[in-house]
Amino acid sequence: MNELKFEELLEAGCHFGHLKRKWNPKMAPYIFKEHNGIHVIDLQKTIAKADEAAAALKQMAKSGKKILFVATKKQAKDVVAEMAQSVDMPFVTERWPGGMLTNFQTIRKAVKKMNSLDQLMHDKDFNNISKRERLQVQRERAKLDKNLGSIADLTRLPSALFDRLPDSR
Repeated sequence: MNELKFEELLEAGCHFGHLKRKWNPKMAPYIFKEHNGIHVIDLQKTIAKADEAAAALKQMAKSGKKILFVATKKQAKDVVAEMAQSVDMPFVTERWPGGMLTNFQTIRKAVKKMNSLDQLMHDKDFNNISKRERLQVQRERAKLDKNLGSIADLTRLPSALFDRLPDSR
């Protein structure tokens, strides 16, 4: 992994925080100063915490645990999907499936439905059904694949969840 550099974070605008009136008091240790009504984030602490998080993620990956990567922002979708596929980890780049972490059984049911549609599409009798029914099955399969594609291999909840890249303003 590349090491974070102060200058790169500064160029990306990672030091810009929220408006002073919209802040969370738990962020106080990480705020460097306030400038023109906007909090400036302490990038030295950001680098230290990012390195700490990277070490924890590396340890989880070494022990074979699954890490779920989430990025639904248009700018981050492709990058996160490509990187997650390169390390063979599950990812979500489209709409977040409701109840994914709190009601995992429902997600497993949707994955089973997707697998049964796959079997139906590969069955020799699939061409015997009407064109309209075939199109409905194919559309439903495409929709399920779009929303559940990379998490179809998850048999249990992931050990960690890594949510999106920092905003660059």
